[in-house]
Order: sequence, then structure tokens, then C-alpha cells
Amino acid sequence: MKTYLAALSVLLIAQSAPTQAGSLDGAWAMDASACNDIFTKVNNKLAFKPNADLHAGGLIVQGKQITGTFQKCTVKSMHDDGQNVRMVAACSDGIAISDVTFDVKLSGENTITLSSKVPVPVETPYVRCSM
Repeated sequence: MKTYLAALSVLLIAQSAPTQAGSLDGAWAMDASACNDIFTKVNNKLAFKPNADLHAGGLIVQGKQITGTFQKCTVKSMHDDGQNVRMVAACSDGIAISDVTFDVKLSGENTITLSSKVPVPVETPYVRCSM
């Protein structure tokens, strides 16, 4: 997970039709079979389980806030080109804040692919976890 949040430093949202950030709210995992090992609800809010970082990778998207097990990001801007959404997010690992640019592509009804070209080209698929 930190790998892609490091590559998002890492993260977020898209649809091939007009994009709306709220449409991607929820829990997203790199491996659907790990959803129950990664996420829980605390006071009716999504949260990571202890040791979630040991089970593939996951993201929690809530509006413009994107949280991974090691980083928190706030979306600063989005540009929808019809196929992808190019995002710039301010991400913090608790020590430093940096702007990260990445693309999000809806690859199915409940699947997205995040891609980043910096520092190296990376594409990571995510599936929405039902919670």
C-alpha cells in the first residue's frame, strides 16, 4: 500500500463519463479477498484494521480526502479528459507534505486503476469493498 501511496505518494478517483469525486467514496483494496482483513467500521465510519498494511493495499476515499495506511492526501485539483481524471493531491506521511500527480481510470463498475509516471511508471488496480 505504501508503495502506491508513495507513488500517489499515492492515489484517487475517476469515471469514464463525467467524474464526481463522491462516486468513489468508500473502501478500495488491491485484492478483493483482503477487504475484511483491511477495513472495518468504527462509529459507522470506515477505518483501517490493525495490521491492515500487511494485507495487500487499501485506500479510504471520503470526498477530497484519501487515506492509506501510511499517508493522508487531500485532492487539490482534478481534470477530467473523458477517459481519465488527472489529479493533484497534497499528501502527508506525518513528516513531510508533497504534491503528487496521478491519473485515475474507471476500469469497471467497482474497479479503478491508479497510475503515476513519477518517480517511475506505476499502474495499480483497486476494487471497491462492500462495507
